[in-house]
Amino acid sequence: MKRSAFTLIELMIVVAIIAFLAMVSVPTFTRFLAKAKRAEAYMNLSSIYAAEKSYWAENGRYSDVLSGNGGVGWKPEGYRGGGQGENFYYTYGFGSGSEGRNYFTGKLNTASSHLANSNASPSGFKVVAAGDIMGNGRPDVLMIDENNTITIVQDALAS
Repeated sequence: MKRSAFTLIELMIVVAIIAFLAMVSVPTFTRFLAKAKRAEAYMNLSSIYAAEKSYWAENGRYSDVLSGNGGVGWKPEGYRGGGQGENFYYTYGFGSGSEGRNYFTGKLNTASSHLANSNASPSGFKVVAAGDIMGNGRPDVLMIDENNTITIVQDALAS
């Protein structure tokens, strides 16, 4: 009776090939997920732009208040108070002020200090979105202004 089976060497080669493929594909997958998170930021920044423009049309000035009294009437969909329980990733808004009024912290818990370049004046605004989408401590920072120009201030995907 002849037995047919794989040898230990053959099995080890297959395991090595699978490990190599996983090693090559995981960084690509991580980068793909980060790009999807950045797409969320583009969408929300465009939404904030529209809210600021609407507020300007009614009041003749821009506001650094996103939600609440004197605000532009914007907050992320399903906002629950900020942090890991949120459905959005980035932190959005203006660096000074308070959570839920001037800025909204997403599930990546990126500190509002990364929104430092943001401001609003009667004639213009700069709203910032920041999120550590690669998980390396270096946040991705994007900014939109009154001209609907989105600028990548710090590109987490470049490294």
